[in-house]
Amino acid sequence: MTVEKLSRRRLLCSGLAAASLGHPFLRLNAQPASRELLFTLGVASGTPRPDGFVLWTRLAPEPLQGGGMGDAPVEVRWEVADDDSFRRVVAKGAATATAELAHSVHVEVQGLSPGRPYWYRFTAGGARSPVGRTRTAPADTDEASQPLRFAFASCQHYEQGYYAAYRDMAAQPLDFVVHLGDYIYESSRTSHQVRRHEGGIPTQLPQFRDRYALYKTDPQLQAAHAAFPWLVTWDDHEVANDYTNDVSPRTIDPAQFLAIRAAAYQAWYEHMPVPTSMRPRGADATIYGRHRFGRMLDVLLTDGRQYRSHHACLAGRSASPLADCPDRLAPERSFFGAAQEAWLARELAAPPARWTVLAQPTLLAEADRKRGPEHGYWMDGWDGYVAARARLLDGLAAHKSRGGNALVVSGDVHAFWAADLRREAQQGPVVATEFVGGAITSEGPGAASVANMLAKNPHLRYGRADKRGYALMTLDARGCAVEFRAVDDEKAADSPVGPMACFSVERGAPGVHAEST
Repeated sequence: MTVEKLSRRRLLCSGLAAASLGHPFLRLNAQPASRELLFTLGVASGTPRPDGFVLWTRLAPEPLQGGGMGDAPVEVRWEVADDDSFRRVVAKGAATATAELAHSVHVEVQGLSPGRPYWYRFTAGGARSPVGRTRTAPADTDEASQPLRFAFASCQHYEQGYYAAYRDMAAQPLDFVVHLGDYIYESSRTSHQVRRHEGGIPTQLPQFRDRYALYKTDPQLQAAHAAFPWLVTWDDHEVANDYTNDVSPRTIDPAQFLAIRAAAYQAWYEHMPVPTSMRPRGADATIYGRHRFGRMLDVLLTDGRQYRSHHACLAGRSASPLADCPDRLAPERSFFGAAQEAWLARELAAPPARWTVLAQPTLLAEADRKRGPEHGYWMDGWDGYVAARARLLDGLAAHKSRGGNALVVSGDVHAFWAADLRREAQQGPVVATEFVGGAITSEGPGAASVANMLAKNPHLRYGRADKRGYALMTLDARGCAVEFRAVDDEKAADSPVGPMACFSVERGAPGVHAEST
């Protein structure tokens, strides 16, 4: 490693930290909930494109009692300005909020300029929403002379902590946010609760709507949504823990489970800033796709639940016990499903941006978790889909312009990880670099489990599960920096949040480099 490269890596990380600590970012305070107000769930934007984005809100004067809007449609007016005082409105229009979609609206704004911030707001029934700030993606031809910065997060169990991490995130100078799933939790935890879910495990659409509304009443989550556009996918808890395709450990009958999945997917759509193309058709919804940010970045956003093969080795049991069996190696097993795998292969073969980020739900790196000389793997993770993982890593290796600059961002496992990804875990060249951004609040595994995984899996270069938080990633033409940001105490609403670890990746040379924070 040359002195120049070492200095370059340190500069990336120190620049990321300095920006996060000192940037005079727009302060967005969520409007307080009140029975007299319509916009109790805040505002959000998502799916940024060079000429526009999606704007979202939901009218809900009684958010935890079904919304309180009745059956009548309501006109919702929207406007977009290029200044925060709305002196220069550049786009405006009206949408109809209907009971069919829980009086949510998804406005797909077009015709704007690329790579710049905009401000937006809604008006309905004489009430005006909070102001949101968003931005368009850079033009496809943009040479990306400026760094691109985004956050990625997952796993925000409402009962297990407050959202101090989102308060910190809302103050960052970000271009966008990637949420990797477990936005809500369908189930409760009996220990270490600081607040409570309303109702039991949801299985019907009204119950899922109320669960999303509960989460979205949180002012810190609202602030993070109002500050940046989001890209969102789901994992399992939006529907049922450890579900695969058309069954879950709790609901084995496919017909019964698909009815639950249809309700869950519908409520997810009603509460996310996503385009109408993602609206479910019963129990099916296509949410995966490529999102380009100039010539700097392609984000390949995936769906790791809807199409995957059922668990191997467990014969209908929960995926939590560690296991091993020949079935997990079967070549026909798929994590993404045949159609999504084919789409991903086409994207990897297409002309790339400088960086490719594969956004997917759970730890991709192999993780032998059993203590001692025997092997044990978690069947709900990629270790239950060994051939599918090999196909993915082979695709990255085959297209060196992608693989040499591929970054995998992951969630789900309630721990921070940094990993070198190889076709064979313990040998061969590194083909990509993976970062798992912890959990916003959800409790992680014990220190002994993490230590065991690090000892048995040397390609796992960093692991920590005693802290909650999220990750920041900064990209420029020559390198990538990743900062793990940790909450001091997720049980305290006003907890400080700060840097815990920093890493860098050189463009064209995949692999984790730890840096001092």
